[in-house]
Amino acid sequence: MYSKGQGVPQSDEEAVKWCTKSAEQGNANGQYNLGNMCKNGRGVPQSDEEAVKWYRKAAEQEESYAQDNLGFMYLNGRGVPQSVQEAVKWYTKSAEQGNASAQFNLGLMYENGQGVPQSDEEAVKWYTKSAEQEDADAQFKLGWMHDKGRGVPQSDEEAVKWYTKSAEQGNASAQFNLGLMYENGQGVPQSDEEAVKWYTKSAEQEDADAQFKLGWMHDKGRGVPQSDEEAVKWYTKSAEQGNASAQFNLGLMYENGQGVPQSDEEAVKWYRKAAEQGDSDAQFNLARKYKNGRGVPQSNEEAVKWFRNAAEQGDSDAQSQLKEMSKKGFLS
Repeated sequence: MYSKGQGVPQSDEEAVKWCTKSAEQGNANGQYNLGNMCKNGRGVPQSDEEAVKWYRKAAEQEESYAQDNLGFMYLNGRGVPQSVQEAVKWYTKSAEQGNASAQFNLGLMYENGQGVPQSDEEAVKWYTKSAEQEDADAQFKLGWMHDKGRGVPQSDEEAVKWYTKSAEQGNASAQFNLGLMYENGQGVPQSDEEAVKWYTKSAEQEDADAQFKLGWMHDKGRGVPQSDEEAVKWYTKSAEQGNASAQFNLGLMYENGQGVPQSDEEAVKWYRKAAEQGDSDAQFNLARKYKNGRGVPQSNEEAVKWFRNAAEQGDSDAQSQLKEMSKKGFLS
């Protein structure tokens, strides 16, 4: 009651006081709650070691939430030496009691082969148990497994079903993937408007891929009125988070003066960021800028470097440019 301020003034210190009394008498719920207070530094100095101590006492009494949290502490090496085997042990104990969080976590361990032999089938088993209890992360993962045909037969319809359940609970990754399904007409009738709806929800939660996609939909006028300004807005948000496709497209907007004042310098800035991440289109455009001395000092050496990077990825235009520069004696 003190922890949540229900019926009394909120006080972490009072909450710790009464949790401690309960925990010291062996009450598993009190031990679990005291572990949380120690883990989060609420009412007591933060201490992973103390958190583990109390989680363990509760976990050994079969308190499923404490078992799940103890698994987390072992997985991340907090307050104990890191051990994926111990993490699996405690996640399993909790999951078998029906704890949805532990079921999801155990699914991740099987999917990634951490502490257990890798098994998509086991991952799906535990994701399903968790998803059926409305865990949004598990619903997303289960949708993804159906989407990719991992551990289950591939099914766009099942993917959409679980993505939708997760997306409606606010999971940004599920919202993005559901947007893709609507854009491509996979498992649902194709709808740019529905795609934009879900991309927007995800983008507003700072998902960089969704921000790029939303920018592209505004850029092309798909599902929304065409708007260079809106395209630039979302490309910028995504690009600043490191999305290479958004960085390249933002470079194009600056080069062409679409939705922003024309600027070769800004175009070069964003092409370079994308090029350094291996985007072949950005590498080609950056090479072109060096070749022509637009936004950067003219440099055949830099032009050749970036044309070559793009050409090695199979860019035919870059390969043609290299042949032309070779004829002029610019290749070393």
